[in-house]
This record gives sequence, structure tokens and C-alpha cells, in this order.
Amino acid sequence: MSGPRAVVADDSHFMRSVISNILEEGGIEVVGQARNGAEAVDLVADEAPDVVTMDVEMPEVDGIEATERIMAECPTPVLMLSAHTDENADVTFEALDKGAVDFVTKPGGEVSMELSRLEDHLVEMVRSVAGSSGVERAERPDAATPETPSGPGATTSEDRTVVIGSSTGGPKMVERVLSELPIAADYRILIVQHMPDGFTERFAARIDDRSDYDVREARNEEWIEGGQARVAPGDSHLLVSDYRAGRLHVTLTDDPPVNSVRPAVDMTMGSAAEVIDDPITGVVLTGMGKDGAAGISSIKAVGGRTIAQDEATSAVFGMPKRAIETGHVDEVLPIDDVAAGILAPSTEVTEP
Repeated sequence: MSGPRAVVADDSHFMRSVISNILEEGGIEVVGQARNGAEAVDLVADEAPDVVTMDVEMPEVDGIEATERIMAECPTPVLMLSAHTDENADVTFEALDKGAVDFVTKPGGEVSMELSRLEDHLVEMVRSVAGSSGVERAERPDAATPETPSGPGATTSEDRTVVIGSSTGGPKMVERVLSELPIAADYRILIVQHMPDGFTERFAARIDDRSDYDVREARNEEWIEGGQARVAPGDSHLLVSDYRAGRLHVTLTDDPPVNSVRPAVDMTMGSAAEVIDDPITGVVLTGMGKDGAAGISSIKAVGGRTIAQDEATSAVFGMPKRAIETGHVDEVLPIDDVAAGILAPSTEVTEP
């Protein structure tokens, strides 16, 4: 088989079989199955797969410890499979800290009813993260917010809104960017991360712990001021519906998915460009698909600043690539330079 090679780790024989069958039918060769984290670590060392699907909870060695050992001993893209529960949301983010690229929620309740949802998504995710360039060897310490840089734009008085969109591999990248933005810049920040409902609230809380900004999951009909960042809730589009005196009014909708996702980056960026008449910066980070490309074009059309993450530091160079292909991206930057790119002076806003 010419497709990616995968190791499947899950303590359930049924789930190992289901996942392996899905991958094999999608053209992905399953080179080994592990019943626990220890077996997964050994299989990765022996088989050198392109990707590992890793259950969170397993006996002897769980998915978190296994991921940490794989990243230290034989760095390989790891895709976590997490049950859709509050407890698993917390440990799934811990696995991302240890080096996992991203996660997929496992079927719950009537498994057979959710398999069709899982099939296409899992195969697409595995293919996207296989051979990921965004894999890190070890856990990155929580980044302290650096001193505000000197020079133009460092402590800008611009009334600026920043809209950040990301998908696969995005949680750690978003955390990094927010941790490096000084509160003195006083931005209003909207974050759209493709993530299921039930995970985005914890995602926001994690960023809040790592950033000087006030970061929370967005609420319907909320007003957002400088120094605040809001995360689009899973399964809701986040729209900017009004802008007055430097404050954003946001609305949550359950309108149909756009680009097959909800929340969609295009929806948030497009509404921001339509409503806001002060400087806007649009940022597209790692992720699969094309979401964000139309949004970047909308922001550029009103004179906003646009940034895309580069291929070398993206776990999946899908969304940034599609944004770049529009010709409306001002700068293509490695993740370590994205915060500095946001801080740079914006271009003059023009009428759409």
C-alpha cells in the first residue's frame, strides 16, 4: 500500500478493529495495534509509522504518558481519540501539551450511528497529520508573556481587532500566539478553532492561564472590549454584529456549516470586515481544508492586515496554503514570528 502507515492504540478490541478497518478502507496501512501505551511506544520504535491514533485512557501506560515517551524517543505525529466527556476534555488537552498534534472525538452512545461521521473525518485527519512538520520533541514550557517589544506598533494606540482561525494542530499554536501578545496592545481578539462543543470552554480557560488577556468562550450578544479575547463555541458560528466606540458586539448562530465546519473562520472574518471600521488583522494558522481563505480576502478588501503561518511550522499546511493562494496574505510567518507580525503597524483601513 502506498498510503500513510499507522499504529492504532486502544484498550478496546472492538475500537481497535473499528479504527483499523476505517483506516484500511481509506487507504491507510495499519502496521500495528496496541492494547496499551507501552505497546504503542514499542510499536512506534519498531515500525516507524507515519502517524499514531492514541486512546486517552488505557491500562498500564495511558495515552498521555505514551505520547510523552514517543515524542522524547521517536517523534511521530500522534492523533488522540477522546471520549466526548468533561473529564476526557481535560486529559486530551494534557496530551496536546505532551506533543500530540490534535484529537478526534470517539463515537459515544449508539456507536453505529456515529461511525459514518467518524469514517471520513478520521481518514482525512490521519492523512493530514501523517509526516507532520509541526511535531515537537518535548513538551514546551508554558510561555511567559515577553516584555513589550520596542519600536513601531509595540504599544500601538490603534483600535485594532485581531481574528485568528485555525484547525488541525491549532490549539498549541493559538496558545503560543496569545501568550506572546502584550496586554499593552489592548487588542480585541476573536479566535475560531475547529473543535467540538464541550472542548472550547476548556480551551479558552487554558489560553487564559497562559495569556495576559481575558480569554473566555464567547457568549451570545456579548460586547467585547480591548484586552479581551473570545473563543467561538464548538458548533456555533461567531459573528460580529455591531461595532461601537471600540467595542465589538458578537452573536452566536446555528446556521448551517460553512466549508463543512461550524464554527467557520470565514463567517467570523467576513462579518468583522463588514462591520468594523477600525484596523483589523486576520491570521490563519495550521489546519486542513480551505476555511479562512475567503475571510482573509474579506479583511484584505477593507485594508486589513493579513498573516498566514508558514508550511515549516504548520502541522497541516492546508488552511494557510489556501489563504496564501488568494494573493491576499501580507506575510507568511513561522509560528514564533506571528505575534510580532500582529504587533506590526496595520495598513490604512479603506472603504469596502
